Amino acid sequence: MPIAHNPSTIAPPFGRYSHGIEVGPNARWLVVAGQVGVAPDGTTPEDPIGQNRQAWANLTAILEEAGMSRDDIVRINAYVTSTEGVAAFRDVRNEMVGDPPPASTLLVVQALAAPTWGVEIEVIAAKED
Repeated sequence: MPIAHNPSTIAPPFGRYSHGIEVGPNARWLVVAGQVGVAPDGTTPEDPIGQNRQAWANLTAILEEAGMSRDDIVRINAYVTSTEGVAAFRDVRNEMVGDPPPASTLLVVQALAAPTWGVEIEVIAAKED
């Protein structure tokens, strides 16, 4: 089980994430490329919540193929293309992450690789077998 590190000597996390996550020895690691809100049929939801939910569905499928779950995520890097997308990302992330919540970084960027994409999420997972 990962151990969260949120020292009392610094400001607490601004949301449901941890400042640091420690993973025990002999864990399997999975690095997942950034996933966007594109469904298997190639469609992309127009709304930020829909794109975030689809991106998480894609991440979940990759984790499951590796014998892992969202509870095994120890690191999230996310990119949104507008400040309006921040709340949607945080709301969906908060539903998706386990305890302890993973370390997380969120950036607002000018654009992603396709103009219809509003969010991209990459994760690192670790599982102690």
